Amino acid sequence: MKNLEKLLKCTDINYIVGDTNKEITDITADSREVKEGSLFICLDGAHVDGHNYAASAAQKGAAAIVASREIDVPEGTTVVYVTDTRKAMEDITPFYFDYPARRMRMIAVTGTNGKTTSTHIIAHILRKEGYKVGVIGTIHWLINDEEHPIHNTTPDVITLQKILFQMAEAGVTHVSMEVSSHALSLNRVAGVEFDTAVFTNLTEDHLDYHKTMENYAAAKARLFSLVSSDEHTKPLKSGIINADDPYAHVMKEAVHGKTFCPVFTYAIDHDADLRAVNIHFSSRASVFDLKMDGVTYTVHTNLAGRFNVYNTLAAIGAALSEGVRIDHIISALAEFQACPGRFELINEGQPFGVVVDYAHTPDGLENILKTAKEITKGRILVVFGCGGDRDRKKRPIMGAIAAKYSDIAIITSDNPRSEDPNFIISEVEDGVRQEAKNHPAFHYEVIADRRQAIERAIRLAEAEDIVLIAGKGHETYQILKDKTIHFDDREEARKAIRECK
Repeated sequence: MKNLEKLLKCTDINYIVGDTNKEITDITADSREVKEGSLFICLDGAHVDGHNYAASAAQKGAAAIVASREIDVPEGTTVVYVTDTRKAMEDITPFYFDYPARRMRMIAVTGTNGKTTSTHIIAHILRKEGYKVGVIGTIHWLINDEEHPIHNTTPDVITLQKILFQMAEAGVTHVSMEVSSHALSLNRVAGVEFDTAVFTNLTEDHLDYHKTMENYAAAKARLFSLVSSDEHTKPLKSGIINADDPYAHVMKEAVHGKTFCPVFTYAIDHDADLRAVNIHFSSRASVFDLKMDGVTYTVHTNLAGRFNVYNTLAAIGAALSEGVRIDHIISALAEFQACPGRFELINEGQPFGVVVDYAHTPDGLENILKTAKEITKGRILVVFGCGGDRDRKKRPIMGAIAAKYSDIAIITSDNPRSEDPNFIISEVEDGVRQEAKNHPAFHYEVIADRRQAIERAIRLAEAEDIVLIAGKGHETYQILKDKTIHFDDREEARKAIRECK
């Protein structure tokens, strides 16, 4: 609880109508969440304008309302007029919650792919060191093993500050969080002081929003500007960057002051501070030699695939930056298990492999298909689609990748949202047909119903084949034009396997 007058000193005010000597019990930009004593901030969003709900918020007991234009509210309601309500929210909210990120070590992971697995590996290593760790990401937010649902990879400013406040109050010492390009460009991380920043990779995704890869890279690089900012209250900053990625230099160039914020690199193909060599894969594990400071260490993980070696290297770099000894890191890595929906093996006693993965980008799909080639003696069958109302450019690219690396592809629906599933499939199919000319043995089918597509792939699979079900991973829903339904690829795969026995 804080006095409104103190809160308003954090931001620029045009003028105020009403009494400012009031105690604020909560902050929200959602009129449905207003309660007695709330500060309601009117945000002008893409679909909803909060100014239209100001009167409702006042009637529910809002102590004050922040607006950028004249609003009609009941007499006696305090209204604070500002030029930009979003900027006011970014200024006021972290102060209201006493800047909780300053009370914990904040480790941020950004990149197109690998964020979820990397953050969870980092959290696992730190927990093994005895720290109390929070995780914020695509799947959920956690305080140790206590799980809470989440709706965005990186939540909005108010939600994020509330989560961080709860973590700090619960005694969390370290937070391992995913930070999306949207969050960085929209400043959802306002008021968060980061300590370690990790860059995984940058591949085609979100171009419906960023328009160009250069803009996308610049959004990611902002994390490295933030972690190396002069406005810091905590010591020991660092940047961890994938030297094999072509956009690594963009991240490095965003770092201010290499003495205050040193940059460490990791790689497989290039020289780096942390380099993996002599890599060996199985269907359930990876083993590699880690070269660091002229010394070689053997690392065992329960994660399959080259992309997971990168994720492991990223986590090693972050853990080292947080002061964890390398022998402790290696010991912890040997115990880590895969995240839900990230190359998750489905085993119902069938003679072929079934994997569910979140891969929903060209690079993600290519990674899991290449991993399948490394661990499979038989054929590769892939079930995949593309989401609606998202970057259309990647659809034919993903189709071409499926044709190039699989033996059988079944194109299906993902989360079509407001788009026609058959139209999305047709754009994917364009890429499949083009690349299929180079692979005479390749076969593909179109089955728009995702449940039927999964069943078809399972029925086609033979001993030593592998079925990859890509795109939704941990998700337990499917977003259609008029509704959202329960749908879990893992459940559907298990059901199909049992019915085929």
